[in-house]
Amino acid sequence: MTRHGSRFLLALAVSEVVASAAVVAAEPIDVAFAAKVDGSEQRYVIVMPDGSQPTAQVSVLIALHGHGSDRWQFVRDGRDECRAARDAAAKRRMIFVSPDYRGKTSWMGPAAEADLVQIIEDLRRRFRVGKLVICGGSMGGTAALTFASLHPDLIDGVVSMNGTANLVEFTGFPDAISASFGGSKQDRPDEYRKRSAELAAEKLTMPVAITTGGRDTIVPPDSVRRLAQRLQEKNRAVRSIHKPEGGHATNYADASEAFEFVLDQVLDAKERAQ
Repeated sequence: MTRHGSRFLLALAVSEVVASAAVVAAEPIDVAFAAKVDGSEQRYVIVMPDGSQPTAQVSVLIALHGHGSDRWQFVRDGRDECRAARDAAAKRRMIFVSPDYRGKTSWMGPAAEADLVQIIEDLRRRFRVGKLVICGGSMGGTAALTFASLHPDLIDGVVSMNGTANLVEFTGFPDAISASFGGSKQDRPDEYRKRSAELAAEKLTMPVAITTGGRDTIVPPDSVRRLAQRLQEKNRAVRSIHKPEGGHATNYADASEAFEFVLDQVLDAKERAQ
């Protein structure tokens, strides 16, 4: 091979690496908006699949952060659940969106729900949105199930990692959940039932993947495992990945398997329809 040929191949290889990196590491955009529900300024982060404005139809992965975090967790954090979500979106060339949904202690109360509906409406105005998948870990995993059960018409797939599906029986973070839901379980029992995906399993008609740890004492796995069983009995597309010795975390391999299960079905269905 000539020297010029070698240089050409080297340049080609470098350009392919750069192009691939652009898909994975597009610059995040911090978006501010006025919430319709109360006029307050709220925010979400959006990451384009290749850093540019898509013109063709594109699917969206919305990632909901955990308790104590914010919209930047799934965009920047190196923990396995976050990396798996980012990699899944990049691999499928999906728009990646991470909202505050009312900040560090939101548990998908009414205001957070209204904000996310507004964000989805905005995304559909700005882009030709195909399928929309929602995911999250811990509080975010809970919120993903809650939102999907409240708005099954907006969501095509769910990945819930280490969340709960029953806020009536869940005893963790009572002050934060009370503030988010507008009162305690005694004050607002209907709100807690309404936001418990296990009690609305029939609404979850889309593919669902859940990950749980048998030794998770922060968000015990029982309710989401019961939910998975109910969905299986209804012949729904569900993948339950349970580690009996696991705690309140999902490793990269299990998180990736959960995303692959949902996205394989959701995005392949879109491709068959085209």
